[in-house]
Amino acid sequence: MGIDPSEGWDEAAGRFMSARSGIGTSLVRSWAQDHLPRRGCIVDVGCGSGVPIAQALIEDGFQVFGIDASPTLIAAFRSRFPTAPSACEPAQDSAFFHRTFDAALAVGLLFLLAEKDQRAVIRRVAKALGPGGRFLFSAPREICQWRDSLTGRRSRSLGVQEYKRALQASGLHLAGCRRDEGENNYYDAVKAAAEPLR
Repeated sequence: MGIDPSEGWDEAAGRFMSARSGIGTSLVRSWAQDHLPRRGCIVDVGCGSGVPIAQALIEDGFQVFGIDASPTLIAAFRSRFPTAPSACEPAQDSAFFHRTFDAALAVGLLFLLAEKDQRAVIRRVAKALGPGGRFLFSAPREICQWRDSLTGRRSRSLGVQEYKRALQASGLHLAGCRRDEGENNYYDAVKAAAEPLR
């Protein structure tokens, strides 16, 4: 049997779309409105079907690009948002559309990946952000492991200190953490602004 680039999520796509709640949407919305330029470009890494996160951001006027490794989920994203650019590829191997963005999101994705792949995603996101760009991703503050309820695969959080080190190694700094209404933790990282010309 071949390797599943979606890490089990294509098989679980239908269950995921049925179970996905709106938890975290208001946090992402306020983060984008507070920190990003009007009509800014955001790449949603692990976008799923686009509901509810990408949908909320598009409604707020942001330009959203979607990346997901599940053919089923990216097909649902494309059906809902036919004008939004999208790519069906694993985040750790993504070309990020060969461009830069004002911000990147990875909600419910990073901790599903192996440690080396989490670090690879952080590096790729950092390269895809313009100066001053922001990266918001969800993962517990604690070092922990658990079984994902939909795929049965192992999930793992590296913990706040390791995420902070991985961000710094990629040219990002951790601006802070936030919690949504479901008590999920989000890391808010920022890429250094460009140095002024002298």
